[in-house]
Amino acid sequence: MTTAVTRPLTVTARITTPDPNPAPDDAYTATVYLNTARHSFDGYQPGHPLAEATRPDNSPLRLVFHPSERIRTHEAAADAAFTVGNHQGIDDNGQTWPGDVRSVSTGDVIKVTGPDHWIVHLSIDPSGFSAVPEPTHLTDITGSRASSRR
Repeated sequence: MTTAVTRPLTVTARITTPDPNPAPDDAYTATVYLNTARHSFDGYQPGHPLAEATRPDNSPLRLVFHPSERIRTHEAAADAAFTVGNHQGIDDNGQTWPGDVRSVSTGDVIKVTGPDHWIVHLSIDPSGFSAVPEPTHLTDITGSRASSRR
């Protein structure tokens, strides 16, 4: 003998929330490599040792900038990263520059990945930026933390 059972109705809904870390597909992502060579204020030279800037927990620090009237190019995103790296603002995710990482300066390199998936490495020059080949001499992150002098 079969008995009928009544089940309550259920509704399944998808609730979407904004991603706090948007995929690079829709933004410029900047990674700063701090030059740890002595006397590098004249600018980056291939072969200079670089250390990737990290968050306080030593995870990679990625600055995110959405395309806008202000951010239309890789260079504009690098300039925005330079500003954040000098404790003068936040990225588009509200991220600030860590207090225990020295400020970004001449001789450092900023890697910018754009919404078009192009990757550009830009050296910070005394006035502006210069495109450079992808750096090959990366050092331990300890060179970028808690060091305010070179």
